Amino acid sequence: MQSSPGGQPPPGFPGGAPRTPGRTVGELGEFGLIRELTSRITPTPAVRIGPGDDAAVVAAPDRRVVASTDLLLEGRHFRRDWSTAYDVGRKAAAQNLADIAAMGAEPTALLLGLVVPAGLPATWPTELMDGLHDECQVAGAAVVGGDVVRGETITVAITALGDLHGREPVTRSGARPGDVVAVTGWLGWSAAGYSVLARGFRSPRAFVEAHRRPEPPYHAGPAAAELGATAMTDVSDGLIADLGHIAEGSKVRIDIRSSALDVPVQMSDIGQAVGIDPLQWVLTGGEDHAIVATFPADAKLPARWRRIGEVLHPSAAPQVTVDGAPWDRAGGWDHFCD
Repeated sequence: MQSSPGGQPPPGFPGGAPRTPGRTVGELGEFGLIRELTSRITPTPAVRIGPGDDAAVVAAPDRRVVASTDLLLEGRHFRRDWSTAYDVGRKAAAQNLADIAAMGAEPTALLLGLVVPAGLPATWPTELMDGLHDECQVAGAAVVGGDVVRGETITVAITALGDLHGREPVTRSGARPGDVVAVTGWLGWSAAGYSVLARGFRSPRAFVEAHRRPEPPYHAGPAAAELGATAMTDVSDGLIADLGHIAEGSKVRIDIRSSALDVPVQMSDIGQAVGIDPLQWVLTGGEDHAIVATFPADAKLPARWRRIGEVLHPSAAPQVTVDGAPWDRAGGWDHFCD
């Protein structure tokens, strides 16, 4: 973003400057919009040069940079009648920063690419930036730049960066037979919230908010790397689908014990109300961005991690099973399937 960054945000405006009421993006113009967005950015010690030059400069003490990118398209990944711009910002940042943490790295920076219609109220992108800023603060990162362009459909493109601080990256290909499978964070909450919203309701609020603003356990990724995690990923497409990536990458079978999974009473109540087995949300619902990893059997896991299964020799092709049997119900997210 080609504009000088502002100072500390004024009181009462999370992450940035006061809003410009009543104006559209087109009325602000490209550089006016950039000024509004960059005024909401606060740096971290890792940011050597922020917005205002041809590119940002971010410290990389490890000399290796972990990078991830995602796109959010209105109507496909979010709906403005379900989520505020601030919600979308928090979610967009969270799903990318979680990828960094799932490699065992610490998030450092985030870049924004934004496509918006000219007639969009200017408060929408500025509130989006507030959400990005606040989620970055939770993860210890900062927004360091980006680009804006006019287009018919709101599109949010995020690139996140991270630093390993001397650790080896934890990939999907290191799981070995005999390892245990453990998870930290929520599972199925976002999917339950989506089911509530899809039926025109807005409560139970905790599950709706879990869909609007996931809360990845960022600290858990680097901590798992320190504890000797052999493979790791965040749960973005569903537990079975994402463990399937580990099974395929590691050429193993992973068996999940359904009795070890947490199904809150309120989630069961929602499932009964909408006619869905809540276990399906836990196993196949995505966008919670919990972190699941495999560890040596003798690893001592912190209290927030719970063991949910084990890594086995593959009986045939690598796969994920539940209580020893293939999961034969639909679920998991694929961007090219309806």
